[in-house]
Amino acid sequence: MTRVLITSALPYINGIKHLGNLAGSMLPADVFARFQRAQGREVLYICATDEHGTPAELAATAAGQDVRTYCDEQHRLQHDIGRAFGLSFDWFGRSSSPPNHRLTQHFAEVLESKGLIEERTDKMVYSVDDRRFLPDRYVEGTCPHCAFEKARGDQCDNCGNLLDPTDLINPYSVISGSRNIEVRDTRHLYLLQTQVEDRIRTWVDANAANWPQLTRSIAYKHLDEGLIDRGITRDLAWGIPVMKDGGPRPGFEDKVFYVWFDAPIEYIGATVEWAEATGGNWERWWRTDQGANDLEYVQFMGKDNVAFHTVSFPATILGSEEPWKTVDRLKAFNWLNWYGGKFSTSERRGVFMDAAIEILPPDLWRWYLTANAPEGSDTAFTWEQFQSAVNRDLADVLGNFVNRIAKFAESKFGGLVPDGGEAGPLEIKLISDLDAGIADLTAQMDAIEVRKSAQALRALWVLGNEYLQAAAPWTAIKTDPDRAAVIVRTALNLVALYARLSAPFIPFAAERIVAAFGLEEPLHWPRNGAAEALSTLGAGRTISAPEVLFRKIEDEQLAAWAEQFGGSGQA
Repeated sequence: MTRVLITSALPYINGIKHLGNLAGSMLPADVFARFQRAQGREVLYICATDEHGTPAELAATAAGQDVRTYCDEQHRLQHDIGRAFGLSFDWFGRSSSPPNHRLTQHFAEVLESKGLIEERTDKMVYSVDDRRFLPDRYVEGTCPHCAFEKARGDQCDNCGNLLDPTDLINPYSVISGSRNIEVRDTRHLYLLQTQVEDRIRTWVDANAANWPQLTRSIAYKHLDEGLIDRGITRDLAWGIPVMKDGGPRPGFEDKVFYVWFDAPIEYIGATVEWAEATGGNWERWWRTDQGANDLEYVQFMGKDNVAFHTVSFPATILGSEEPWKTVDRLKAFNWLNWYGGKFSTSERRGVFMDAAIEILPPDLWRWYLTANAPEGSDTAFTWEQFQSAVNRDLADVLGNFVNRIAKFAESKFGGLVPDGGEAGPLEIKLISDLDAGIADLTAQMDAIEVRKSAQALRALWVLGNEYLQAAAPWTAIKTDPDRAAVIVRTALNLVALYARLSAPFIPFAAERIVAAFGLEEPLHWPRNGAAEALSTLGAGRTISAPEVLFRKIEDEQLAAWAEQFGGSGQA
């Protein structure tokens, strides 16, 4: 396929995301998008803020803002911090956008016309004093299982049991604190997933071979347990209005669509936003009758989102019977935890994206989070592993190689790529080893094996250091200047090659190499073997040694950060 559509799970609007959110969707999607662009493919990388649902209303109330103002502010913050980390979204949209309103209402109308949506009566908690029904998280009370007094209406954070608001003892409204609440009947729309279960299973069977084991296991778990019909509306003021025949649906004037119905539709909605802003054609990315069959669609997400993307959203797409593009590869990740526990703002545990970018450059975080991606199992962040990844991989291997050879070229060859000499056995072996290493890296990147890709890239950096040690230009320069010229020219071209190979992972360092070596952008992936790649820099080109690419992290810094963010911080 020459075109690739990439989406990463939508970050929720209520606050800056932590490193686990970055590692489990947005960052690997960006690395893959950059790799695909470097190979010359047409890429559209779409993401957006997920802005509806109860937590958005609660967060806005806590911030003393109306919900729209709060979401406007948080969207800008999340957009800007994503860009600071080098996330190369082609568009970063909003689920509250007009295109998503139109599309969500369209899907609901079409699904109802297919007999897949029906009205049902539910019993829900109603706050008399607030004069409104209370969704799950608007209700707190005493847990019936462990007697924890601040259990939420959907789950007890103390014992972990899932709850219904009507299970709580002495429930009260989170909005007002009022205990003047009662259970009343309310009408909601339900998506009849049970009616499309066979279609979903057939679709999963046809695609599961392209999914990692984590994705497959979650999808089949839900199918094997049997799907249930899902409520797709909620008693909330903030969200996408429920419409019928061009106007508010009777009896649903105070209701909106459930966030988990409209949020996945925003992948399409954000692409429409992109098209409206840029003049692009969104239909060729999403409608199979408009050319969307001629592309590969790849999704990235944490494991908690998999069920919605392998069951619920496909129920919407397949149930519509319209020619929508469905996902080809769905890359799911486990959790990145903080020393074995969860990230927590209230308990001052863990580093969040805004704080991370304040204390260290983004490439350091990008490298650690890809080299330790939580693929096969949950992974625990530790300061010790982080320090090791930065110091040993970036500073000692890549950074040391770049600075040694660039400074040597400046001091011995006047900052010019030297001429003269012929390649010898060391260079021939290096080319062979590089060809094998590049093939391995390319295969791992194509397969979206994030950790293995980082390992393959590091192995290529090691080859450069081993070559430099064996060739020893500092010795050759004394007795055989032509031989020294060959070594330096080869090593400088290695730096240029490393910039191309490393750019998906550490784009800012790659940009600094580009500037110091006068390379052209964009940095294309090497297609014709290492021998051609090592002739990128011709004799006579001016180069300069960049500032130290990666500064080592000292033990004293770890101790300070452990005090600030939690963790042992002991090297």
